[in-house]
Amino acid sequence: MASKFMYSNRDHKFILKEWLDGKKILGLKRFRDYLNIDDVDGILDQALKMSREIVAPTNDDGDTIGAVFMDGKVTVPPSFHKAFKFIQENGWGASNSDVEGESALPEILNEAVREYIIGANPAMSPYIGLSGGIASVIKAFGSPEQIALYTPKMFEGVWEGTMCLTEPGGGSDVGDMTTKAYLTDNPLIYKVKGTKCFITGGDHDLTENIIHLVLARVDGAALGTKGLSLFIVPKIWVKEDGKLGESNDVSTVGIEHKMGLKGSSTAVLSFGEESQCRGVLLGNPPDEKGIGQGIAQMFRMINGSRLDTGHSALAVATVAYNNAVHYAKERIQGRPIHNPKGSRVPIIQHEDVRRMLLTQKATLEAMRAMIFKGYYYLDLIEFGDDPEEVKAAKRSIEVITPLIKAYCSDQGWLMITEAIQVFAGYGFTEEYPVARQARDVKIYSIWEGTNFIQSMDLVGRKWNLDKGSVFKEWMMEMASFVQANQNNKVFAREFEVLGKALLAYQELLATVLGYFKENIRLVPLYSTRILRITAELYGGYLLMQQALVAQEKLDEGNVDKAFYAGKVFSAKFYVLNIVPDVAATVRIIKEGDTSAIDIPEEAF
Repeated sequence: MASKFMYSNRDHKFILKEWLDGKKILGLKRFRDYLNIDDVDGILDQALKMSREIVAPTNDDGDTIGAVFMDGKVTVPPSFHKAFKFIQENGWGASNSDVEGESALPEILNEAVREYIIGANPAMSPYIGLSGGIASVIKAFGSPEQIALYTPKMFEGVWEGTMCLTEPGGGSDVGDMTTKAYLTDNPLIYKVKGTKCFITGGDHDLTENIIHLVLARVDGAALGTKGLSLFIVPKIWVKEDGKLGESNDVSTVGIEHKMGLKGSSTAVLSFGEESQCRGVLLGNPPDEKGIGQGIAQMFRMINGSRLDTGHSALAVATVAYNNAVHYAKERIQGRPIHNPKGSRVPIIQHEDVRRMLLTQKATLEAMRAMIFKGYYYLDLIEFGDDPEEVKAAKRSIEVITPLIKAYCSDQGWLMITEAIQVFAGYGFTEEYPVARQARDVKIYSIWEGTNFIQSMDLVGRKWNLDKGSVFKEWMMEMASFVQANQNNKVFAREFEVLGKALLAYQELLATVLGYFKENIRLVPLYSTRILRITAELYGGYLLMQQALVAQEKLDEGNVDKAFYAGKVFSAKFYVLNIVPDVAATVRIIKEGDTSAIDIPEEAF
């Protein structure tokens, strides 16, 4: 069955040209010499065409052939090779992660391109994105010699990269990892020994070499996360002249048999089985207290990866939604409830199907809005020339990163279940594409720190940054917007609901702060729900911003009436049907029910 890649770039054009200040980003010193706002349409059109014609045809191979482990080596489908090479050689891949690379795209544009690639084949996208991210970490923290030796071929896509954190039995407890690094006669080179699991792209045959960044503890360093360091561990040793040498004692034990993303190899890697695995220390060795730099270095990539994970869920769920809309317009079944003797109609005319479709449309647009707001902030942080804007962007991205990662990956799964329901029995078969999207999307709520971890990051850390002032500023931004528009005649109901949600959230803050003091177990009990309603509040705020823009276009008599009307109705539906969940959930949290804590284990 063809994977049926269905996608539009219209919302991205709206976001970059009409809602966010794309001119500001493209006008920054980094980009102004070779990009301007008039280039946006052409870039997005070409990227979508490339994804449809080059990437999408590989999706079926990824699911049916998949990544194959045999005789200690991993191969991917032959079609992946052609598409991977085309993407890298034509500037759609890792080169865009090089902050100094010629013609690199800003994140707001590069991530729109990436969204199409993910939607076209989510199992291929990690191979495309990994090397650029790993090379960026090396470029940020490596010596000039390390940068020159490793990063050019990684940005070119000739070499791949991975981040090796998780260990068998360790899961999210990074501080408990057992992989060790031992000093050698060369102070920069260590012997690395240990096993890592769930390593995305850990082994494959797409590139001639794979550069692993391995988190390990130098022998004798402090316990916990603070004692960890990061090491460059090539699969094949790289000589000083840049040529490949001998195997570096990195072996693939196996790959996981997964419910989805079968074309993406998720490997178990063994480092130093023969005690010959060499790792090059990134940055400085542990200090006199045994404290290493590994965690801080790793988080340069992890925070961006969390945005990318939520974004991946959006891309997969959008394909499912687009397929559901197409199916609903073609599937003839039933008669209108208000005209039971009338002709049979397409199911898109039935009320509950319309509810399911608009739930998907509105939620996906809220997800895309917060995701691209995040990428907008990343561009300002990396390339902005106004110190105050950069500072504000850094503060805002801290708050919204866990929302983007967790809310979007949770909703991606839920929105695909709605798409399956639109297809009804056909959606439960592999003959239609939405079943595959359900299998593919679920991993994103687990990647890059499970969504519970994101929720505790929000409540335990982000609420308290800079003595609470960061989160307070973020809340005030929304409150000021609601206050400025409370008398809007077109959206009076919507701004009233948004205002009530904000007031309820203020009550939540006071309640949970009390739980920290009185019964801290209530905090993790409710944290995932707190994150969800925080994102719902933010999503409603962003969609109402977009609705104001869209309504203005409609008032001007813009020719693209269907699109702008769609933006207005998405915002209305989201605010009137989803945002009220904020106040309802606050009431539940204030009630403080402890049943899940109090129930005896034997009763489960």
